[in-house]
Amino acid sequence: MMKRNNILIAFVITAFGVLYACKDNFLDITPQGSLDENVLANAEGIDGLLIGAYAMLDGTSNQGFGWQAASSNWVFASIRGMVGNKGTDSGDQPDINPIQTFSESATNPYINIKWRSEYEAISRCNNVILVTQKALAAGTISQAEADKFIEQARVLRGWFHYEAWRMWAGMIPYVDETTDPQTVTNTADVRQNIIDDLTEGTKLDNDMGQIGRFNKTVSEVLLAKAMMQMNGDYAGALTLLRDVVANGTKPDGGAIGLSPTYGDIFSIAERNGIESIYTVQYSVNDGSGGWNGGWGEVLNFPYKSGASPGGCCGFFQPTQEFVNSFRTDGTGLPLLDNSYNNNPVLNDEGLTPSDNSYVEDPGPLDPRLDWTVGRRGIPYLDWGDHTGSDWIRDQSYAGPFSPKKQVYRLSEQGATTEVGSWTSGWTANGYRLIRYADVLLLIAECEIETGADDMGLGEINQVRSRAANSAGFVKEADGVTDAANYQISTYPSAGWDQAKARLAVRMERKLELGMEGHRWFDLNRWGITQTELSRVLAYEKTQPWGNSMYGNATVGPEDVSYPIPQRQIDLSNGNLVQDR
Repeated sequence: MMKRNNILIAFVITAFGVLYACKDNFLDITPQGSLDENVLANAEGIDGLLIGAYAMLDGTSNQGFGWQAASSNWVFASIRGMVGNKGTDSGDQPDINPIQTFSESATNPYINIKWRSEYEAISRCNNVILVTQKALAAGTISQAEADKFIEQARVLRGWFHYEAWRMWAGMIPYVDETTDPQTVTNTADVRQNIIDDLTEGTKLDNDMGQIGRFNKTVSEVLLAKAMMQMNGDYAGALTLLRDVVANGTKPDGGAIGLSPTYGDIFSIAERNGIESIYTVQYSVNDGSGGWNGGWGEVLNFPYKSGASPGGCCGFFQPTQEFVNSFRTDGTGLPLLDNSYNNNPVLNDEGLTPSDNSYVEDPGPLDPRLDWTVGRRGIPYLDWGDHTGSDWIRDQSYAGPFSPKKQVYRLSEQGATTEVGSWTSGWTANGYRLIRYADVLLLIAECEIETGADDMGLGEINQVRSRAANSAGFVKEADGVTDAANYQISTYPSAGWDQAKARLAVRMERKLELGMEGHRWFDLNRWGITQTELSRVLAYEKTQPWGNSMYGNATVGPEDVSYPIPQRQIDLSNGNLVQDR
């Protein structure tokens, strides 16, 4: 449960806060004073500094990085990828509005905070390396201890740089422990630096003894993702990912695999279950005031105070186009030609909860829809049926659907949610950074792009077979029947060629991983961001809320990246340049 996952050393975290409080210059990574040399240059002290680096995996800290920098990337990848919208109403968190309308400027606070969060994390990694080198020279740690510390710090540093790379299309500075902050630029090709850092993590053991650390398996997945996204190296990534399936474990040595049912993946009880290769650890009721408890996602709960989970704040509502994507063709297969929008999933837009004219959608539907999206008349976990507009802050602005994956069960309230604050939306339900299904679909993508084996058919069908076990929702009214007409099946081998396989894996990632912070990054990797999001945007504009949500938005070729924060350009004295 603990975010630090039983590796928190309180006095070191306190010292860390003194040493590494956020500076005006994000590249100022030189340790100040002598506390590191006198107190921290030993195994216990270095481990504490390393914990401070791990602590940035959620993107948040009490230095001012909150939901704006969440590692779940619900703003920067899911909203930007148009599987979700901002939700709530037009006036709350208005800095998200231009991000979802592809009109953000370099002065947008969200973008600056995301940048600061990534480079604060990188600074922490570099300080681990510097103090480790001093301790090794002083003889207070062994070479083996030093190697283990540095391997973890470097793979973390590689991950944080990679997060920045895919946000800003490679126009980032690479900052290591030797970097001169006065001269570093963001015009060099830093891909090999990132690959080298991530590769260091593959030297780690698989059993690190603690669930919250990176191990060899985690490092292999992150390296494979970077190789695919940055270099299109599908063959190299495939080798790594196949090793994960054959030999991989959780960081504590536990087994990995597909969860028996889809819904189990997202419960707090299963946050470190078999499906989760790596979960960013959250904790609650630990005296942190919620900072350790999913701060990045705290806004993303139904709005109705006192009668719905969280009670606030109505953000991150699924889009109609995304919901329609779960329509199946009557044989249980997705509609790969996007014709699902011709038969949209019915909703209760404009109806009061007591209006009995609402008709539920007759299906057929992929059952993953109702583990991903809250919609009227369907059980919302164990909270009872979603009642419609009284769980939505402003249907006329953001539509009729609610998020679901990160939401806690009623039975979990208080035990694994923060008690005594303005919301119980701080939870111990950590972010699933790497899921086993994600790995299978990455393998499928690599096989498709390299023409290997069955071009992903087996891996895609494994994911779909698990989804077929996941209907399960029962309507309160009769207690017997499924809540909807769920139909899902696996793909036949007949007619399976590269073109069809490519469409299938791209759709499967949308259905399986939707609302989990992947979509915009996936579209960028596939080189279809402008065309696909223009298509989705055109459809969303036809909805009753389309004009208020999207207005005159268009998607341009520049929208495969975010602008470099103007604040960082100013602080760099011109060393950093704009990417557009």
